[in-house]
Amino acid sequence: MKLAFTTEYDGSAFSGFQRQKNAPSVQQNIEEALEKITQNKVVINYAGRTDSGVHALSQVFDFTTDLERPDKNWIDGINANLVDSIAVTSIARVSDDFHSRFSALERSYTYVIYNSRSKPLFFGNMSHWDNNKIDLDKIKQQSKMFLGSHDFTSFRSSSCNSKNPVKKISSIDVECHDRFIFITIKANAFLHNMVRIMVGTLIDIAKGEINNTIEEILLKKDRSYAGKTVSAKGLFFLGPKYDLEFKIASPVSHLMDRFKI
Repeated sequence: MKLAFTTEYDGSAFSGFQRQKNAPSVQQNIEEALEKITQNKVVINYAGRTDSGVHALSQVFDFTTDLERPDKNWIDGINANLVDSIAVTSIARVSDDFHSRFSALERSYTYVIYNSRSKPLFFGNMSHWDNNKIDLDKIKQQSKMFLGSHDFTSFRSSSCNSKNPVKKISSIDVECHDRFIFITIKANAFLHNMVRIMVGTLIDIAKGEINNTIEEILLKKDRSYAGKTVSAKGLFFLGPKYDLEFKIASPVSHLMDRFKI
């Protein structure tokens, strides 16, 4: 029997989602919680390998087990054995051919910028602070150049080992709520640090620190032409989208939707 779970976490205290030898990870916490319940060794599959400090609203993981439990007991049991910064929110019983990573049709991220002269006292671990005025109209204009399929070599980290730099951006939305700017990006897949470099480049263009357009930087296929890699703490993995047959809820379209009553 294969089970898929949706989980959310505050990534501030973790070295990332993937298990590390000498650092705390989200994967390690989840697997240890599952092992206490199943009394067996557990290795999970997961939708996205978020980096150190990155948060998630709908990370999906799956594993196979012979243990029968009601759905509520699975969720309550796992949460009882997790640290406070991780929570399982839903469960789905899926077919054996389901894989959290390889079955995903697209993934979405939101990056949060706190644009104010004063630092974000209460949101410091969940936003990127920039105390210089950012031209929001320029960000909106330039961001549209990312839409479609492009070679994102200019927007990948030097340590990225992906063999194919071509990714398809299906949507990119820029919203402003008071001092917060939200940039939400959906794509079939992402390169390492791709979203953070995309956002850093948009900010640098909006502040007049880069003269090239996004279109020109894409065509350069050279990381040195893009902007800074903004901090991980402003990045939220909204989650993956799957075929309806798996009955896994799609992620929220925008970060703010998660907090609507």
